[in-house]
Amino acid sequence: MLEVNAVSKRFGGVTALEDVTLAVNKGEIYGLIGPNGAGKTTLFNCMTGLYSVTSGEIRLEGHPLHNRKPHEIVARGFARTFQNIRLFANMTALENIMVGRHTRTRAGVLGAVLRCERTRAEERAIRERARELLDFAGLHGKGRFLAGHLPYGDQRRLEIARALATDPHLLALDEPVAGMNPTERRQMGELFRRLRDAGITLLLIEHDVKLVMDVCDRVAVLDYGRKIAEGTPEQVQRDPAVIAAYLGAETRAAGAAP
Repeated sequence: MLEVNAVSKRFGGVTALEDVTLAVNKGEIYGLIGPNGAGKTTLFNCMTGLYSVTSGEIRLEGHPLHNRKPHEIVARGFARTFQNIRLFANMTALENIMVGRHTRTRAGVLGAVLRCERTRAEERAIRERARELLDFAGLHGKGRFLAGHLPYGDQRRLEIARALATDPHLLALDEPVAGMNPTERRQMGELFRRLRDAGITLLLIEHDVKLVMDVCDRVAVLDYGRKIAEGTPEQVQRDPAVIAAYLGAETRAAGAAP
């Protein structure tokens, strides 16, 4: 599904990613973990067009993605959510999802002005699809709520529903359970499995290592911009380099505490 081949990213004299290679298979949940500053979000941003790569290549189902614009990548079937919630707070939950459908609409400006039957039929289909995604994401009955008035956990679910409106083959989630309580995290894990069962491949960045190990089929670990391990959750948890990276991170944090 997704191939990342020898990708490096430099910001001036700072190397954020160095020679990262990984592959995400169709129909799996693939986790990407690592200590703070390991380069996880930088890699996501390279994959989804927010950053250009310094070297290397990224391909989705054989099509090159590196250095493409974000809307072109979404049109190819690769959607994402963000670490910081980016909803339209003063629009309803249903309207937020409908906005996410714009990459799959055909009416254009002329159709919007003339309001022909084809345009009206497309709008009805968009609204119906948005309602289906609300229900799928566990937001039944909340379509009329302003997005900014929803509880935090529901806003996270709404972001996923909006991304699903683009009909992605691959969905990348950047820390989707950050700030959630244990019950919300468990419910999100169940949603991830339902997404996989619905035929969507998931790429997951998450600091909640327990959740990653519970839901992911395979996991890669970054540290200082390099991939240091990859495999099943069981293999990764036993890898000495992974243990050293996390224990080292904890030791550094403890040493920096006042």
